[in-house]
Amino acid sequence: MKRILFPTDFSDTANNAFIHALEFAKAVQGELILLHTFELPVIDNQFFPQNYMVMYESLELAQFEMFKDEIPKLRATAEKLNLGSVPMSHRLMDGSLLYNIEKAIKEDKINYVVMGTEGATGWASFLLGSNTANVLDEIDIPILSVPSKAVYKKVNKIGFTTRFRPKDKKALKKVVKLAKLYDASVKCLYVKTAQSDVATTVIEEWKADFKEDAVTFNVVLNDDVEGTILDFILYKDIDVLTMLSYKRGFFEGIVNPSLTKKLTKNFEIPILSFPID
Repeated sequence: MKRILFPTDFSDTANNAFIHALEFAKAVQGELILLHTFELPVIDNQFFPQNYMVMYESLELAQFEMFKDEIPKLRATAEKLNLGSVPMSHRLMDGSLLYNIEKAIKEDKINYVVMGTEGATGWASFLLGSNTANVLDEIDIPILSVPSKAVYKKVNKIGFTTRFRPKDKKALKKVVKLAKLYDASVKCLYVKTAQSDVATTVIEEWKADFKEDAVTFNVVLNDDVEGTILDFILYKDIDVLTMLSYKRGFFEGIVNPSLTKKLTKNFEIPILSFPID
């Protein structure tokens, strides 16, 4: 059974992403592991010898009580959506969010991460932080990031951006397997710029390799890569966009520059990243 890690701060953004996580878990026949983390302040106890433990115990209790109150609400949401059969477990962990995501991935043998982005309680700064980018760049499993206003709808069309590299083909095979679970088609996009060097024969080889699958290839001549991707999402009615992260720099590119700003503002679709060396 696939295992999906869902970090949550119980914000509206996270609760919206929870619906996507449930549907994703149902599609891949996986188990959802909810992760909530909190950080206790670092205090020099030589100045607070009497109140030190009392304060820490109070903070830990408050986090536990919130966790205890919020989990039933998420389970109620699952039942309301007829997704109560999706297996769920929970983890409440002390420490930084980044550290605990990485720890949970290793300890729970996680296959996917699903998380909301641009929440009111700090998700945007979380994703934009340099330390975060460094850690997430090391994660070698797919990550589905869900914009705060992305309303879930049935996945019928999955977009896949490619440059026809060998590693792209390996990732595409994974996307095709995922698409079959959704009974969806895959729409591939290659933006051919003036600097592109992909031979026509390579493209034809790819078409032959995937001729038995619900995969179509779109080659567009344009130097405006970002604009072409946005048009592709709009005119092909893409429900989820899959992209290769190529390790360093992916999440800065997903959250900060113009492409993702346009994506989240105009389209609000989830983005599934596949880490590639």
